[in-house]
Amino acid sequence: MPYAAPTPRYLVLENGRIFEGFAFGAAAEATGEVVFTTNMTGYLETLTDPSYEGQIVTQTFPLMGNYGVNPADYESRQSFVQGYIVKEWCQSPSHFASRGTLDAFLKRWGIPGLWGIDTRALTKLIRTAGVLRGTLCDAPANASAQALQAFRITDAVPAVTIAQPQRYPVENAGRKVLLWDFGVKDSSIRRLNERGCDVTVIPAHWSAEQIAAEAPDGVLLSNGPGNPEDNTAVIQEIKKLAARKIPIFGICLGHQLLALANGGATEKLKYGHRGGNHPVRDLETGRTYITSQNHGYAVRLDALPPGARTRCINANDGTCEGLDYTDFPGFSVQFHPEACGGPKDTEFLFDRFVAMMDEQKGGAA
Repeated sequence: MPYAAPTPRYLVLENGRIFEGFAFGAAAEATGEVVFTTNMTGYLETLTDPSYEGQIVTQTFPLMGNYGVNPADYESRQSFVQGYIVKEWCQSPSHFASRGTLDAFLKRWGIPGLWGIDTRALTKLIRTAGVLRGTLCDAPANASAQALQAFRITDAVPAVTIAQPQRYPVENAGRKVLLWDFGVKDSSIRRLNERGCDVTVIPAHWSAEQIAAEAPDGVLLSNGPGNPEDNTAVIQEIKKLAARKIPIFGICLGHQLLALANGGATEKLKYGHRGGNHPVRDLETGRTYITSQNHGYAVRLDALPPGARTRCINANDGTCEGLDYTDFPGFSVQFHPEACGGPKDTEFLFDRFVAMMDEQKGGAA
């Protein structure tokens, strides 16, 4: 078979910088926020994490696709990324569970990929300039400077949430949890099921009244994409829910929404935290944990909600990583204790949530 030269593809950034590489994945063009993640493995979990809605994801680790594609590793029903950038992709994966290639996966979901660029240089550029909007295209002339400047991630949560409730029961369940879906990862469902929780995932548009009518023992506010401040209706419903004293556990976007609902404020970070190696310090115990993270916004420490105290901070930049609430049974974290992919150091937070639900049920009895 004659050698087929790779097809050129370009990343054009809003600041005028152009990276030239080669195409893989879908024969398509896409515009989005260009971000980077430091995970060395777990590329399928990254590609199926709804929190990446509207973003072009760059992997800092140089080789991706080497263990193929296994649907058992998916974190949601599909991929939500705008585009995918790697230094090198493996065209001949080797793993007993592999059911396909990274290239075929991207084609399946219509996602353009770019390989062969200097991903280290791109990462350093984002760290210096902050998150940049970019276009993946087959010719630099195809990228519109006006379209790049106008691009915004909007309606992110409605784009990823489910349409109808879905139940995930377990035998001899001792607790009923409603998981409010703002872009949930399946690992959160599994962590709750493992602890004897009957889980029902509910759409983002549900009201506090609908939730209370289900008489849950607790509510988990999921991770998700976009600017938390855009979710004004959800924020008002969370505020109503907190007033009912139902135990609440917030993760990532859920952490931010819970803070906003209780009078706090959020801010956009320069380039966010994405990857599986972020150190978080628990201010109560003094212990530092290595965590999995994926967020571009943070709760402002200078504008905390009344009735909240800082529990965790990021050991790198000092940003807020966790809050405990004193006026209702609730707590939240910015990082991902379900951690897929990533370290399992903070899975115990699901045990804390279970204990909070059991304590509240005991008090009610």
